[in-house]
Amino acid sequence: MIAGILASNPADHIRLPKIKKPDLKPIMDDNVSKFMEAIKGDMFERFFILALFSGLRQSELIGLQWQDVDLENGALTVRRQIQKAHDSSGYHFLEETKNGKERTAAIAPSIVTVLKGQKAQQAEWRLAAGPLWSNERDLVFTDQLGQHLKHRTINNHFKRIVAAIGLPETRFHDLRHSYAVNALQAGDSVKDVQEQLGHYSSAFTMDTYAAVSDTMRKASQARMEALIKSVSDL
Repeated sequence: MIAGILASNPADHIRLPKIKKPDLKPIMDDNVSKFMEAIKGDMFERFFILALFSGLRQSELIGLQWQDVDLENGALTVRRQIQKAHDSSGYHFLEETKNGKERTAAIAPSIVTVLKGQKAQQAEWRLAAGPLWSNERDLVFTDQLGQHLKHRTINNHFKRIVAAIGLPETRFHDLRHSYAVNALQAGDSVKDVQEQLGHYSSAFTMDTYAAVSDTMRKASQARMEALIKSVSDL
């Protein structure tokens, strides 16, 4: 070493550990109806439904405000989140999403109805709570006093529900994967799913759900084969 300059980069020979992707455990097929039946009457029923059929992250749903809900056009503007802090400060209300970009998420008419039910429920809670009501940020999902929901409480409810229907390994975040998988299988394009989820690229979405994409390709091959047989002697 001369004058503090190394002859070579000591990091060149470091072997980086392989990145292990987490196992996805989406709720699919018959398990969707089982899940929907199991959450009936749960205090977080509407929250779970939005997670399953919108693809929003847990923190994005907790931080969703009514000003970002367009019931007339069936759309949510995702621009903020509430995160659990890793220190003693409790929670952070962040004026940005995970990737720092806002996006518009489409919701089906049935989900619009669910949100209208949530709005009516909140109105009842507000009347019952009187001066104890506190929802300064006008959040969509709150407890009966208008306080924002807590990640741990939601997760505890969710784990009990999925365990009861035989899916104990399913995590709350798998509801986001469930949306993606079910949307792709229903015929949505990878680009549409990427934009709904807020992924930075379609390639990332395709890579994440490669197994589902492979199933879709095989189904497409089968449809094309059926078409060929119907119009030719090949």
